[in-house]
Amino acid sequence: MAVRGGPEDGSVSLLVAGGVAALVVFSMGVADIARVMLAASRAQTSADAAALAAAQSLALDEREPLPEELAADYATINGAVLESCTCDPGSSSAIVAVRMPVGGLLLFGDDRAVLAKARADVDMPPPA
Repeated sequence: MAVRGGPEDGSVSLLVAGGVAALVVFSMGVADIARVMLAASRAQTSADAAALAAAQSLALDEREPLPEELAADYATINGAVLESCTCDPGSSSAIVAVRMPVGGLLLFGDDRAVLAKARADVDMPPPA
């Protein structure tokens, strides 16, 4: 007859439980990083589109809508908020910054956002 109840009974189950908990926390961290990376990519796309729209408006010397309004529209279409737009009429470049919310994260809490900047230059032909 085998005797059970030695001093090491249950130590394997504690190690397995600790390993599973560490794996869950690691997986949550990887998911958060992936979510932030996706938001950063989308924010950069939004900033690029907004800068190009503003630069096109500058190149065509359009009065309505203003380059800032176009940049804000393109940022909004792509899910971001326009933070700043340096696109003065008569200039040849548009510099925009947009902020995009990341959404709920598993480990690091809510209310996180990423900021992206983009610049688009207009290559104007020389006057004739």
